[in-house]
Amino acid sequence: MASRLSVYWPGPGLGVGDNVFGMSVANFGLLRAVARHGGFEQIDVLSNGEMTDDALVEGLLEGDHADTRLRAGSILDVSRPAASGTLLRGTPDLGDLAWLRHQLVGDRSYSLVGLVHSLAPPAVRQNMGAASVAPIQPWDAMICTSPSVQQALGCMFDEWDEYLAERFGGRKPPRPQLPLVPLGVDQAAIQALADRPGVRAELRDELGLAADDILVLWVGRLSFFEKAFPQPMFRAVEEAGRAVGRRVHFALAGWFPTGADGRAQYEQAARAHAPSTPIHFIDGNDRQRLGALWAAADVFLSLVDNIQETFGITPIEAMSAGLPVVVSDWDGYRYTVRDGEQGFLIPTLLGPPGQLGRSMIARHTLRIDSYQAYAGSVAQHTAVHVGRAAGALAALIRSPELRRRMGEAGRARVKEAFDWPVIAGQVNELIDDLSAIRARAGDPSGRRRINPLKGDPFQDFVGFATEQMSEETRLSVRAGVGAAELARMGTIDLDRAFAAWRMPPADCRAILAMIAGGDALTVGDVVARFPKPRRHFVELTIVWMAKHGLIDWLPPAG
Repeated sequence: MASRLSVYWPGPGLGVGDNVFGMSVANFGLLRAVARHGGFEQIDVLSNGEMTDDALVEGLLEGDHADTRLRAGSILDVSRPAASGTLLRGTPDLGDLAWLRHQLVGDRSYSLVGLVHSLAPPAVRQNMGAASVAPIQPWDAMICTSPSVQQALGCMFDEWDEYLAERFGGRKPPRPQLPLVPLGVDQAAIQALADRPGVRAELRDELGLAADDILVLWVGRLSFFEKAFPQPMFRAVEEAGRAVGRRVHFALAGWFPTGADGRAQYEQAARAHAPSTPIHFIDGNDRQRLGALWAAADVFLSLVDNIQETFGITPIEAMSAGLPVVVSDWDGYRYTVRDGEQGFLIPTLLGPPGQLGRSMIARHTLRIDSYQAYAGSVAQHTAVHVGRAAGALAALIRSPELRRRMGEAGRARVKEAFDWPVIAGQVNELIDDLSAIRARAGDPSGRRRINPLKGDPFQDFVGFATEQMSEETRLSVRAGVGAAELARMGTIDLDRAFAAWRMPPADCRAILAMIAGGDALTVGDVVARFPKPRRHFVELTIVWMAKHGLIDWLPPAG
């Protein structure tokens, strides 16, 4: 079992905030899970900004005891993943991380592991495809959260690699592993929220439900262009209520990305397609309210129709709450819910391939249409079987025993397959598998190099300048310049801009004094007086001084 792990968490802080996307919830949940249940002795959380060890302990453990040490650091410190053997990030964009590894420590130093949340955005697909031309290796991986994602991503790489081989000849490039590891939930926490009879009674009374009424619940972003058109759900709830002769309420907990306009569109559709069904829009950012809904609801409904959705965390949250689920037979939902056991899978129908589909993607890639317009266009022409959904809801409305049995089966399914401790264990097993592949592999051929497309600007643009500074470049202080001028520059915003790439003020004064007191000193003479790790900073400090007229330079002698 792996004893250490590095995680790339780009943001400066932990948590998910308001108006959350499923990806944010899943990534934070996974980070907490590996910290609490992964069995690692140490986890290094590497970020783009400032983060402390104490902040990690507070944000991930929240007072719980764990044997895992949490250490904060910078993503630029590749010694951390080199020591741990694996660097995990919450997206599949591994190309730049692979180039960083390749340049600084070599491809076999550690494995890169990304997490695929969506396959639909062309920009995401392009980033994943770029792995074929980046120094990605077979000991790297892109985690697929469902078999549908795994199959679709494998097909994408097959076609892309075949194209590259045809275009340039030769063998197909290495590709990352595509392991199946689902997302998870805190099953016990959600169950505790749901099993509160007093909260259930209070919220149902507030929403106006009678003792015999049924509350159907949706949880998720209220977005018809990135989640689900609501009309099939409105129709199904309406038809089920009429068929059974029971009053059915439909609560939609989430947030509207388009604000008041989006809510007005949903309300218009509800009036048209569910005229006799009480509809409740609940603020999904209100965590207390959402917890009460898990207790108050009788049935969970999610007829997702969007290619943006690849896993779907809310059905397993609903199963944790002990609710039977009625969900579309769609990618990850098909994986998490077993039809007839935890609920019902409702058939879906995708439009046929052809010129219109190719036009949709062309309009988006050429920036005529937004991604939302692209995904929404596809979703509007993807069907979910309204009649089957209404029939499934009606069966559950009629039978409290069926609701109870499917709800219990859902909880058992989550505990067995989707509880965070289970997922954290699978991540650790994956790391062991990748380590074994890396250990068996030989060193890739070819020299280490920086990414030719994203190289050192002082190398890539050397032809722009008259000359380039070298160790032989001669230096002299301009007449009348001294430490006072350097101090004055420290008070001018434009002069002191981007100071992180230079030596601190005391060293700047020392450098200026060295040049003033020397006889035809060269850059090499000056930098040799500083420790090796700081010498590039000294070089840029000298260029900065020349830029601002403190020193002059001459080409190398001879």
